[in-house]
Amino acid sequence: MSDPAAGAVRNVDLLGIYCNDHLAAATGGIELVSRMLGHHRGTALEPRLEELLDELREERGVLAASMAALGLPIRRYKQVASWIGEKLSRGKLNGHLLSRSPLSDLVEFEFIATAVLAKRAGFESLRALADRDSRLDADALDRMIAQADKQHGWLADVRREVAGRVFGGNPGAADAAADS
Repeated sequence: MSDPAAGAVRNVDLLGIYCNDHLAAATGGIELVSRMLGHHRGTALEPRLEELLDELREERGVLAASMAALGLPIRRYKQVASWIGEKLSRGKLNGHLLSRSPLSDLVEFEFIATAVLAKRAGFESLRALADRDSRLDADALDRMIAQADKQHGWLADVRREVAGRVFGGNPGAADAAADS
């Protein structure tokens, strides 16, 4: 099934940086979705955002487990920097100084939809390595890729609906859009 674990990974230091960057992004994504969930409590989006938050936590765990299996250290300072960065992003200019702007919803859904694609790419990279390194759980990585596909489909639809509410027009189905 795979080469001996000791010889399968090339550029271990670069892989450590790569995985730590994805882990930091996962931390920021969890923080963002937690904030989004707080804003959307009691709406039709609440159950799906709850599900997304649970899945993001699971995915972060799979990534951390993959790193541990490969002997890659977790760089806590990157986690803290991502957490702080998410908090600072709340101060972005959105047309409203002291209140939440309708644009905030659109920017948040666009950001998380894009982040899901980046996360998926990270899991794909690890999945390719799993073909050569038995320390990685290929089945778990396959599940994370499929989960990201499902998440992106839902987020693309919501993003288009929110854009329609903010700017007008008929958003149509995301799968029919060239940019989904």
